[in-house]
Amino acid sequence: MTSSSALPEKAGRTCHNVVNPFHSTHYFAPELSGEMAKLGIENRSAGYFASRGAAMGAVGPGTITATFYNFKHELIAQHVPHVWTLTTPQQVLDARLRAADATLRRLLGAEAVESPEMAEAAKLALHAAEGCARQARPLYAAHADLPVPEAPHLAYWHAATLLREHRGDGHLIALLDAELDGLEALVTHTATGRGMSRKGIMSTRGWSEEEWQEAQERVRSRGLLDAGGELTEAGTLLRKELERTTDRLDRAPYEHLGAEGVARLTELATGFTTTAVNAGAFPAVLFGK
Repeated sequence: MTSSSALPEKAGRTCHNVVNPFHSTHYFAPELSGEMAKLGIENRSAGYFASRGAAMGAVGPGTITATFYNFKHELIAQHVPHVWTLTTPQQVLDARLRAADATLRRLLGAEAVESPEMAEAAKLALHAAEGCARQARPLYAAHADLPVPEAPHLAYWHAATLLREHRGDGHLIALLDAELDGLEALVTHTATGRGMSRKGIMSTRGWSEEEWQEAQERVRSRGLLDAGGELTEAGTLLRKELERTTDRLDRAPYEHLGAEGVARLTELATGFTTTAVNAGAFPAVLFGK
């Protein structure tokens, strides 16, 4: 399946941008909240920390902070390790998969879920994930140890999870190299207009308005942000360099899949993600400026 043709520049990022939302749909879905509630986890943040972190086992707040990066540690510590007194990581993983199944069936419909195209997307994405490496990538490595679900739409969801976490782990390396802490990363990403909105961040990440303003001042003192909260030329260049570094650290799975496979996976993923977005998978208020 691997193609010998050269991978076009940004092809991996383009593919990621349409594969990643397929994984992310369940975080915003009532199905996940419902499944977490059955386990005794009523708080939305607690459910997110548990569902995304469960592959690593019953870890403490320090590990979640280290791997999630842009959440305030004190918010995490409110819920972890308490969630592990209510349930187990395996129970959370099982509930998460049930939620993903129900969410995808609702958003895409039975015909798409059971289509040959879905099975093809799963095969391509899993093949790409074979090119990922575990070293220095804790969230990817933990999820790579999980079994691949049998149903094609869940196999594709699992592969999307692997590709998402692999890129995410690499992105954290890039952020550290750029000397941006978690909140500074959020401030600069939001300023691009392509990240979470400030409202979305303040409602989910645990930071205060004062802390946001202090982070703005820190990046402003580096010449990355202007008085109006917009990126300066230096800030824009830094964000572009962050993406280039992340692309470089994440190129292995897409090179493994090859140019033809990446192009086909991008095509298939675009169709599924567009359907999910049009079905209301993501609350618009949480994204963009």
